[in-house]
Amino acid sequence: MRQRTPFQRISVPEAQSLIGRKEVLLLDVRDAAAFNQHHITGAQNISIASLDGILEGTARTTPVLIYCYHGYASQEYAQIFSDFGFSEVYSLDGGFEAWSKEDRAANRGSTGAALRRWLAAQGFSAGNVNSVIANGTTPLMKASHRGQTKIVRALIAAGSELNARNADGNNALWLACVGSHLDVISALIKAGIDIDNRNDNGATPLMYAASAGKAAVVERLLAAGASLTPETLDGFTALDMAATIECLTLLRRAARAQVEVFDARAPA
Repeated sequence: MRQRTPFQRISVPEAQSLIGRKEVLLLDVRDAAAFNQHHITGAQNISIASLDGILEGTARTTPVLIYCYHGYASQEYAQIFSDFGFSEVYSLDGGFEAWSKEDRAANRGSTGAALRRWLAAQGFSAGNVNSVIANGTTPLMKASHRGQTKIVRALIAAGSELNARNADGNNALWLACVGSHLDVISALIKAGIDIDNRNDNGATPLMYAASAGKAAVVERLLAAGASLTPETLDGFTALDMAATIECLTLLRRAARAQVEVFDARAPA
């Protein structure tokens, strides 16, 4: 006789993390009217009448997460899936009521449900916008590098540490510059990130952009007030590191403007 794997009862945060990490068969066993009014994104509404088709048409290794109104009926369904040999079956404690309550609280507070799922999918703690993965990467760094402007804004609103530095001493702005994500760059600067953060080599985002020939990024940083004076540990400035004529022109123009402002403020 096939050994049965008992189903597991899990909390809403655990369910959110599960959905973010795996391709889960998400089943809503409430009545159709309640399902049509509101349900968890990606859920499939089932009943006893349609259960046979699901059992027969689903691989036994597929993770199954079931929820009902309050977490009672879902356990009955979960037991059926367990009895039929499914190896990974979950029942949502508190049901859709608990999910909705958590979702409302999260959206009022720091992390909404969508952001939690994104965090979990990237390997971060679903409830911590300042958690860290390899190389000291924070969620804000990851989203900035990928150019995910909406996620970046959500993370900022949720309290992400703007000036966290990774293992190389770079902040999220540097990583946004790597991808040339101008909207993200603007969002980070508007939020108050250190535009002149110097990494372990003494380089700033402006230096990187100049050395990489990213003229649009150089222009955006200069417009936001990035400084021309910092030097790397080897004594090079952004002007020294300009890789293209366009970048060099932008930097020289900014340098002249700074000199003109200084001369205008100098006493006669």
